[in-house]
Amino acid sequence: MTRKIETLAVVGSGYMGGGIAQSLALTGCTVYLTDADAQRARDSHARLLREAEAFESAGLFPAGSTATLKEKLIAAESIEAIGQRVDYVAEVVPENLELKLDVLKRIEAAVRPDCIIATNTSAIPIKTMAPSLQHPSRFLGVHWMNPAPFVPAVEIIPGADTSEDVVAASEALVQAAGKVTARVADVAGFVANRLQFALFKEAVAVVEEGLATPEDVDKVVSNSFGFRLALFGPFAIADMAGLDVYAASYGSLERQYGPRFSVPAGLKQRVDQGDLGLKTGGGFLGLPPSCAQPLAAYRNKAYQRLMQLRQELGEPPFGASEG
Repeated sequence: MTRKIETLAVVGSGYMGGGIAQSLALTGCTVYLTDADAQRARDSHARLLREAEAFESAGLFPAGSTATLKEKLIAAESIEAIGQRVDYVAEVVPENLELKLDVLKRIEAAVRPDCIIATNTSAIPIKTMAPSLQHPSRFLGVHWMNPAPFVPAVEIIPGADTSEDVVAASEALVQAAGKVTARVADVAGFVANRLQFALFKEAVAVVEEGLATPEDVDKVVSNSFGFRLALFGPFAIADMAGLDVYAASYGSLERQYGPRFSVPAGLKQRVDQGDLGLKTGGGFLGLPPSCAQPLAAYRNKAYQRLMQLRQELGEPPFGASEG
C-alpha cells in the first residue's frame, strides 16, 4: 500500500518553488512554504495568492483555487518550525551544489525519520547529494518543469539507496497534482535537460555558423519538429516517419558534419534487420502495422487542433512592453 502524504513543506519560495507549492496545495494537501527567512516566505505567499486570483480569473486555475490556496498554503517561519509536522519536503533552492547540501542537511535535522526528502535539482545527480544525508533511503529527485502549474512532465529520479515505497509515494503525490511522471536514471541532466541542452547547443552552432538568425531558428523549431513534439515523443515520430528515412538522413548529415551525426547503432541495427518502424511493425515502440491508420487519423486531427489553438492564442508578445 502506497504511503499517504498529507502535509508537506516546500523549501525555496521563488517562482519554481512557489509553483510547486501551488500545485501540491491544490491537491488538498497542507503545504508549508519556507525560505531563507520568514519575511521572504510571507512575501512569496502573498504573491502566490495574487497570482492564483489572476490565474483563476483568466481560467488558468479552476474555480475555487484561490480559496483552496488560502486554506492549504501556509507561510512558515522556517523548516525547523514545522519539520516535525510534514510527511514530505521538496527542496527547491537555486542550482548550487554547496547550497543544496547545506539546505538538505537542515531539512534532515528538522524532519521526522519517516519524512520523504525530494530535491528539485534539474541537473545534479542524486548520487552527488545522497552521501550528505544520514538516511538516503528516503531521498530522491523530483524534477518539475517551469512553470510548474502548467507543464505536465515531472521526472522521478531514485538514488541507489532510495526505497521503493518512497518512489511510489512521490509518484502518487505528483500524479494527484495532474502531472505525468517518468522514472529516469540518476545521471547529470537526467533526460529532459540532456535532450534540451543538446538541442540548444546545436541551435547556437547554427547561428554561429551564419546559417540562420536566432529568430529564424526558433521559427523552424516551433513550427516543425517542435510542433510535433507537443503531441509525440521522438521515438513515436521516428517510428511513424520510417526508420529507413531517418537512417538515410543521418547519412547526409554525416557527410556534411562528420561522425557526430553518424547513424545511431540502435537505429542502424533495426533498419539492417528490416525493421522500418510502423510501416513494417516494430520500431522503437514496437507498434503493429494495424496502428498505422488510427494513429495517422489521430495525428492529423491533433495537429489541426493544435494549429487552431495557436491561431487563437496569436503570436507570443516578444518585444511587448507593460504599461
